Amino acid sequence: MTGVALAEELLLLAYDDESGKATMPRISLDLGMAAAVLIELALAGRVAYADGNLVVTDPAPTGEPILDEVLGRMAADTPHSPSSWVQRLRHGLRDRILATLVAQGVVRDVEETELGFIHVHRYPTADGTVEEDTRRRLAEALAGGQLPDEATAALATLVAVLRMEPALGLTGEAAVDARRRLEEIAGGAGFSGTVSLDDSVVRPSVALVVTALGQAVDAALGKRP
Repeated sequence: MTGVALAEELLLLAYDDESGKATMPRISLDLGMAAAVLIELALAGRVAYADGNLVVTDPAPTGEPILDEVLGRMAADTPHSPSSWVQRLRHGLRDRILATLVAQGVVRDVEETELGFIHVHRYPTADGTVEEDTRRRLAEALAGGQLPDEATAALATLVAVLRMEPALGLTGEAAVDARRRLEEIAGGAGFSGTVSLDDSVVRPSVALVVTALGQAVDAALGKRP
């Protein structure tokens, strides 16, 4: 683990450091952050796939406020499929994560008024060290031939599914190569591809969340060319 929530890393990658605005469709970002929380709970052994649903297997707090909030919500609710949870959790999640990052001094909350009455918020970077570490780990994963640590592999998987290669500063053939490597990492970590419930509990749980995310992104943005 990196000490930084997976959904927080994803959001920092998706927001421009200077303008403080999202650089990708917000619907896909919201879906991705919901999936990130579910994946992190699965990797922490708190939720698992069973009988078509994601269920809480260990309600013990993780110590991460947003993860624990979601964990409590899942424990109090009836079981739902990975796809259902991705949709249910995406609403309001980005605002809560941004508030956390503001409180931590990672980004600033800049409120502005447009057209004289519309209030908008920007979130430019205040402390770039967290995002710098995230980008460094991803760059090393892209350049290396070895499978990265589990947290980095999960992040790489989400970046690939969410079509976030431009957020890494990559376009054209470089973006195509990066996507190929990101998908290779996802497959090597057991986070995508053929799901076998006989192999493990955690990996299929993550892979099924990733599959649900991919379907939701395709539905929102259209199939990727």
